[in-house]
Amino acid sequence: MMINGIQKLTLLDFPEHVACTVFLAGCDLRCPFCHNASLVTGAPEAVMSEEKFFSFLEKRHGILDGVAITGGEPLLRHDIKEFAMKIKEHGFAVKLDTNGTNPDALDDIIGAGAVDYVAMDIKNSPAKYAATTGRPDIDLEAVRCSVGILMSGRVGYEFRTTVVGELHTVDDIREIGKLIAGAERYFLQQFRDSGEILGGKFTPPTKEEMQKMADAVREYVPSVALRGV
Repeated sequence: MMINGIQKLTLLDFPEHVACTVFLAGCDLRCPFCHNASLVTGAPEAVMSEEKFFSFLEKRHGILDGVAITGGEPLLRHDIKEFAMKIKEHGFAVKLDTNGTNPDALDDIIGAGAVDYVAMDIKNSPAKYAATTGRPDIDLEAVRCSVGILMSGRVGYEFRTTVVGELHTVDDIREIGKLIAGAERYFLQQFRDSGEILGGKFTPPTKEEMQKMADAVREYVPSVALRGV
């Protein structure tokens, strides 16, 4: 496994866990507000070999209890299931971030018991999905299938949307609520410009605007919360 970035300690990325975060390059979407542009479009060199990563983990027993795997889109990696299983064999819980465009891979990794928690990005309302992901040919049925896989309850999960002032409205968030109605938890994350945005100029919504969005979606997902505000 080529590891393209690592955050050695995080209290935020994996709920209820002290974790490290592993970044994997490559993504099938081109969201213009993406804050990891180099991971999405480039081919950055590995910052750590798999051997060194697991040596690092062995030294973190008693400090860390989880590993968050993010990207890019981790489910594009052919060896992601084996990598996640190896992490679990070392005694750590695994959280996976995904955009939900690869339901077969998602179903496979959950079915193998290789992950303990999945965070799936819901990019926008169905009507705006193509524009928001930079993919005119986006397969919305694949996204819907991934939503169903998570809501079947085989693994802990959350849905989340990064809210961008220029791309999301209250009505959009309400439509997302319909898509994930009955979900365990849903987070609205305030957009932040990392300085490495994939394309365009974007601004964060205000806290008041995000609160209105949260209020609008509670009819469908009562457990909604704000992040980053």
